[in-house]
Amino acid sequence: MARGAVAVTAGLLVAGLTFGPVAAVIWRGAAWSALAPGDWLAIRFTLVQALLSAALSVLVAVPVARALARRRFVGRGVLVALLGAPFILPVIVAVLGLLAVFGQSGLVNAVLRWAGLPGITIYGLHGVVIAHVFFNLPLAVRMILQGWLAVPAERFRLSASLGLTAGQVFRVLELPMLARIAPGAFAVIFVICLSSFAIALTLGGGPRATTVELAIYQAMRFDFDLARAAMLAVIQLTLALVAGGIALRLSSGTGFGVGRDRVVQRWDDGGLARGLDAVWIGLVAAFLLAPLGMVVLRGLPGLAMLGPAVWQAAGHSVLVALGSTFLCLVWALPLATRRGELLGLAGIAVSPLVLGTGLFLILRPYVNPLDHALVVTGVVNALVSLPFALRILRPEAEAVRADYARLGAALGLSGWAWVRWVLLPRLRRPLGFAAGLTAALSMGDLGVIALFADPDHATLPLKVYGLMGAYRMEAAAGAALLLLALSLGLFWMFDRGGRVDAEA
Repeated sequence: MARGAVAVTAGLLVAGLTFGPVAAVIWRGAAWSALAPGDWLAIRFTLVQALLSAALSVLVAVPVARALARRRFVGRGVLVALLGAPFILPVIVAVLGLLAVFGQSGLVNAVLRWAGLPGITIYGLHGVVIAHVFFNLPLAVRMILQGWLAVPAERFRLSASLGLTAGQVFRVLELPMLARIAPGAFAVIFVICLSSFAIALTLGGGPRATTVELAIYQAMRFDFDLARAAMLAVIQLTLALVAGGIALRLSSGTGFGVGRDRVVQRWDDGGLARGLDAVWIGLVAAFLLAPLGMVVLRGLPGLAMLGPAVWQAAGHSVLVALGSTFLCLVWALPLATRRGELLGLAGIAVSPLVLGTGLFLILRPYVNPLDHALVVTGVVNALVSLPFALRILRPEAEAVRADYARLGAALGLSGWAWVRWVLLPRLRRPLGFAAGLTAALSMGDLGVIALFADPDHATLPLKVYGLMGAYRMEAAAGAALLLLALSLGLFWMFDRGGRVDAEA
């Protein structure tokens, strides 16, 4: 099958799995429902917090990614891997870690009280933004870091031979790369924040801090107003697709050409630059790793309290994560080489609650959805992870096509031969990163499984929520630590090749 036909097939399948459940919910709702005044407030709050969260995440990620790209130090690879941990944490577990640091009785307020200063509160708009930056800053750092590592070492060597200053190197080499990478990173994070649910629920602080996803949840859970939920879901999808389209328009452009994969050496930095890089790395590491440390400290005593049901749920989660990773990459490769990113972006733009309800309505006439809970969860997790995989793979895939298409045609490489001998080897680093991210996100997901699963098909995140609901907080902390370890383990396993390249 030609590469174009494979891309079209993958695109049609993703479109059907994304928009089919939405259509089922709309059809079940029978008619459009008018939005309540609270819904318009939710739309406004959603846009404000998403814009602030995405902008802060990308702006802070730029100096951090630059520092990591041009510095080599002991433990750098471990730090790069750990910086990805917040994004793959289950939301409620990460929120507990943030509360342990920024909450009323957290570390920050304890220091402020000791210093005689007024305390801070994490609830409200600023709390939601802090939590979103905590989750999405590592993703922005890794995406922008991939762009820096893609700049051939020969470009920096040439700039040094021409005597360019640090500012000139940034303007000539690094700023064009950022113009190509940063808009896509902003769009992905913006869409993630559009569908915020658990963060707004726990840190929003009241009706004035309600997101569209929360409004959808209220319409479906308390009112069972599918028409209103469908209307809100379509609004959320439209906002996300518009943001994605604008980002793709702004991020167009080619890379810097083919290099010889040499180790990048920099001659454009001095003592001040090294000091600033150390400050940025230290501040961001403290901001991201302190909540993780609190999760570990509180979870260690609870590991001994985990029963067989928790370990069975952990096995379910690993199987679902591996299946989601395989499915996501099978879709992402053909779509990344055929500019299918906007289509993939819809997978995360659609509310997971609407996706789950729509799939339930589609499957119910034919099978019992409860019997296929893990399969459905794996499919939805692959759809939700697809935008991240496409954003990671597309710039590199386009660069490979631009740099090697003529040579491949001269050698008669086409179809599977092109993929095996040219595309996959050149995409080794982004493929490892995308696979690790997909597996970790799937491990920590608590969305569709909550609608479908019974106790025999529970995943580990669902078990954590169950233990918390039963007020077994110590056991819940232990299960959360197990979930964190498995998520990081899968991420490290898939991302290992990429991290080796980054260290080189």
